[in-house]
Amino acid sequence: MNIDNFLSDLNLIYPEIILTTTLIIVLLFDLIFQSKKYLLPILTLLGLLFTLFYVILKFGLNEFAFIYGSNNSLLSIDDFSNFFKLIIIISSIIIVIFSILSNEIKITIARHGEYYSLLIGMIIGMFFLVSANDLIVIYISMEILSLSSYVLAGFVKTSLRNSEASLKYVIYGGVSSGIMLFGISLLYGFTGSTNLVEINSILKISSISNLTFILSILMILAGIGFKISIVPFHFWTPDVYEGAPLPITAYLSIASKAAGFAILVRFIKVVFITDVSNNEYWTLINLFNWQDILVIFSIITMTLGNLSALWQDNLKRLLAYSSIAHAGYILLGIAVLSNQGLTAVLIYFIIYLFMNLGAFLIVMLIANEINSEEIDDYKGLGYSLPFLSSLLTIFLISLIGLPPTAGFIAKLYLFIALVDAKMIIVAVIALLNTVISLYYYVRVLKNLYLSKPSGKIIEIKNSSLAHSLVLILVIPVLIFGIYFSPIVNLAKYSIKILGI
Repeated sequence: MNIDNFLSDLNLIYPEIILTTTLIIVLLFDLIFQSKKYLLPILTLLGLLFTLFYVILKFGLNEFAFIYGSNNSLLSIDDFSNFFKLIIIISSIIIVIFSILSNEIKITIARHGEYYSLLIGMIIGMFFLVSANDLIVIYISMEILSLSSYVLAGFVKTSLRNSEASLKYVIYGGVSSGIMLFGISLLYGFTGSTNLVEINSILKISSISNLTFILSILMILAGIGFKISIVPFHFWTPDVYEGAPLPITAYLSIASKAAGFAILVRFIKVVFITDVSNNEYWTLINLFNWQDILVIFSIITMTLGNLSALWQDNLKRLLAYSSIAHAGYILLGIAVLSNQGLTAVLIYFIIYLFMNLGAFLIVMLIANEINSEEIDDYKGLGYSLPFLSSLLTIFLISLIGLPPTAGFIAKLYLFIALVDAKMIIVAVIALLNTVISLYYYVRVLKNLYLSKPSGKIIEIKNSSLAHSLVLILVIPVLIFGIYFSPIVNLAKYSIKILGI
């Protein structure tokens, strides 16, 4: 790799360079101007907005970056990775505003430099992860993401459950990371390469088909499954979601999950693809039965997530199990093994971003005042907080997947992909799971409107910024439920993955 090629490759990763620069600026500002920590979120937001601008500019650019050896590359800068970078950066901007509003984060003002630096570190790890075209880059990016998130999960030291969440996260994360690394080493032993495209070329002409190869793929799937919270790699999720600061809980439910799903799709489609037929169904190398494995994982994940949510009394834990169930739905879109299924996955993520962050934001605003996330403490809040309660109702209805909200469109495209693939039984199972989810979401609404109010008047502080952010999140949920062509077109435009 000569210097000209290297400088040319740097042009392809401007968003990552801007994020790294922002990280350095935030660290230096925190060290030099220790009395002006209130400016740290503003600096972070400016860096994220610049990053968002360059991510948008990169749409339509499909090139390999940092090419080495016989035309192997470390990164793929394509529309698919840019789509997930867009999801990550928008959710990051929203989470910074979350953090400004959060009482949990406010009390740690002395360590805000570390907080925002770690948050940017997570984003950098996720940006490289969604573009990674090499197993080593995948592993390193996942570790950058994980190490930052471990610390952020336990950032509020005054909370015992916060420390417990961080410790459990580290233990589960360390084990899954080790399993994944062992799987990568086995796959490298079979193919002699860590580049996804080169591994694909080798698998096409080799006669590999044994238990050890299948074991290596399952180990890699375990590492990715930890990030996307699918069963049986989900054990950390309820405890970490309940114990972590609420902005970080919301962030893990969207951005970290999006990055995990992005690399799962890239791994399957680049390593195992042989052809995309005229009707856009994928033909995979017959070495690993991806469809059956993904269907089994998705059914178990959505069923366990929904059934476990039925018994939860803490709203954060309920949303954690709901997040597990939604991971199962999204996994079904991948299991279709078609461009239509992948389009449904991307549509789901756009909508899930707004409805899930909106639900978490309202939970945080209410928790700031009543100092509780227990569902029983929400009794009568529909009368004392009519504005927030009505918007929470919209978000929960959207999470169920009922019209006229955007959540209905997300599930509609998923079911269309399943029916077109003649996976009728699987579609019926997913529909029954949606019916189950109706019960525990309606239970929250029952407490809001049908239970006797406590009589205590509750007012939301910082209501101007808080209400503005809630409205920004609820508007897409309502608009995309009726006029969804823009997100469908964006999803269809973004399914291009380099290397196949």
